[in-house]
Amino acid sequence: MVLPDGRELTIPHPRMHQRAFVLRPLSDLDPELVPEAADPQGELYPVFPATSEALWRLDGRTKVMGILNVTPDSFSDGGQYARDWRRAVEAALQLVEDGADVIDIGGESTRPGADDVEIARELERTIPVIEALRKQSPVPISIDTRKARVASAAVEAGADIVNDVSGGEHDPAMLPTVQELQVPVILMHMRGTPKTMQSLATYDHVASEVNDGLRRQAARAQAVGISAWDIMLDPGIGFAKTHEQSIELLRELEVLGAPGKRGASGRHESAAQFPLLVGASRKRFIGEITGERDAGNRDWGSVGAAIAASANGAAVVRVHNVKGTRQALQVWEAIKRPG
Repeated sequence: MVLPDGRELTIPHPRMHQRAFVLRPLSDLDPELVPEAADPQGELYPVFPATSEALWRLDGRTKVMGILNVTPDSFSDGGQYARDWRRAVEAALQLVEDGADVIDIGGESTRPGADDVEIARELERTIPVIEALRKQSPVPISIDTRKARVASAAVEAGADIVNDVSGGEHDPAMLPTVQELQVPVILMHMRGTPKTMQSLATYDHVASEVNDGLRRQAARAQAVGISAWDIMLDPGIGFAKTHEQSIELLRELEVLGAPGKRGASGRHESAAQFPLLVGASRKRFIGEITGERDAGNRDWGSVGAAIAASANGAAVVRVHNVKGTRQALQVWEAIKRPG
C-alpha cells in the first residue's frame, strides 16, 4: 500500500509478531490467529474507563463498588438516607475513606416484589446527592437506574457510569442515551421486572444461559454504537435466580469470565472480553447458607461471596461493607500473589 505522502506501507507489518498492542487484542478475538513464534514486546493490560480521566487496570486487584441507596425501601438499608441527602453524602464520603473505588447511587429499589418509582421521584432522590458528592470528591460515581432520563440527568450532575440492572431492556431509550452520553455502562442479567423476576428463575444450566443473555445485551449495546471497552457485565446474583442458582453462578463465574473459551463455531462465545461486576452483598442466598434472617447482619457472609467472586474472575464487587471487603481482598490478593 502506498500512503498519500508516497511512503510504502506493508500489511501486515513485518514485525507484527513483536507488537503487543496488536497481538493481545488479536488473541482476544481468536488465539489461533496469533503465530506460535510470536514474541510480543512491551507491557499491555486490560483497562476499563471508569471516568474520562481514570483508567482502571483489570489485571490487578479487584475493585470495590460501595452501595449508596437513597430509597425508603431497599432490602437491607432502605430509609437510612432517603430523607436527608446531606446524610447520604456523608455516608458516601465514608465509603470512599473506607476504600471504595466507585460509589453506586440508586433511587429505586429493585428488591424482589418492588414497585416501579416515578422518574421525578428518582431524580429528586439521586441528583442532589450526586451534585454534592461530585463537588467534594473525585471518586467515580455510577447511577443505578433503569431509566434513560435519570441516567442523562445523573451524568449531567456528575456521574461517570450508568449501571442498569435491566441490561438496557426496561427503557428502549437507555442504550441510545448511553451512546450519546459517551460514558461506560454496566449491563446486568435479569428476567422480567422486580415485581415478576422471581417467578422466572427457570434454567436448564444457569451459567450458560446467563452467559448467552449477557452476550446478547452486549451485542445490542454495540449495535447502537457503544464501544466494547465501555461495557461491563453483571450476572445478576439474586435477580431471577434462586439461592441455589446464585451459588451455582458464583461457583461457575469463570464460564462468563475465563478468556479463551470458544464454542463449536470456533468463535469466542463467552462474555470474557468484558469485565465482570458481581453484586452478592447481603443477598437472600447468604441468609439461606448462614441462617441469618436480618439482611443487615449478613456482611461477613457477603465478604466470603466477594472473595469467591474475585477468585473466579470478577473485576468489581458491589458491596455494602466496603472496609471489611477491602481488607479481606487485600489479604486474599497478597496470599495468591506469586512470592
